Amino acid sequence: MSAARVAVRIPGRARLVVALASFIGLTAFTWPFVVAPGKFGSNYAPPLIFGALLVLVLAVVIAEISAGGIDAKALAMLGVLSAVNAGLRPLGAGTAGVETVFFILVLAGRVFGPGFGFTLGCTSLFASALITGGVGPWMPYQMFGCAFVGLLAGLLPRLRGRAEVLMLTGYGAASGYLFGFLLNLSFWPFATDPNSSIAYLPGLPFTEQWHRYLLFDLATSLGWDTGRAVTTGVCVLIVGPAVLTVFRRAARRANFEAPVAFASPGGDPGTDPGAVPVAGSAAR
Repeated sequence: MSAARVAVRIPGRARLVVALASFIGLTAFTWPFVVAPGKFGSNYAPPLIFGALLVLVLAVVIAEISAGGIDAKALAMLGVLSAVNAGLRPLGAGTAGVETVFFILVLAGRVFGPGFGFTLGCTSLFASALITGGVGPWMPYQMFGCAFVGLLAGLLPRLRGRAEVLMLTGYGAASGYLFGFLLNLSFWPFATDPNSSIAYLPGLPFTEQWHRYLLFDLATSLGWDTGRAVTTGVCVLIVGPAVLTVFRRAARRANFEAPVAFASPGGDPGTDPGAVPVAGSAAR
């Protein structure tokens, strides 16, 4: 895996935390297939419990990555891209499924790595929710959905040139459907008439439950998700090459993983108390 492929590497312990958070996030999304409503005394208890858990897990993940895997330059990049995404989101506002957030997540996850993409997905949606007033019980699920988009972008196969752009275009379109598919799972048990053929019914075999959910997703969300998929795919195809070049140039100039050495004009590195710290190639 080349340096251009992953500009911000996450250490082993932080990777474990991200993996654990991803597992908990998937459990939170797929709870209708695991826990029946009413098991905790209320039909709405499972999503509320999982929502609170997601907030806690996200806080732990961001704290762990910030403390052990992302230096000040990478944190600055994370802040800038989070602000850019927060500013881009109102431009689409989800009208007819048009979303302008995901193409930045795909391209940043590709260049800066899966851990960075995961964190950017969380911080972008959190910042945009504060700006647009979209804070609510759905926010943790939106944050995790975008986190998965950035995470998977960083795990795509290593390609370059036109093949890479086409792969990212296809993934960008697929991520539009993936996000909608996951978000629908969080409220499906409460969004339909229990007598409907697409409603969630506790106790059904997994295959029948899964079939009902697929019909629900196709009937209620396909058009909306298609708008998101087309927007993301087109944005990646048109501006992807230029943005990838900018991100990779920024990663090279930032030199995120450069070791810090102390050098002074008149002595050996590290021996002069007044020496100036220099990172990587900047010492030359």
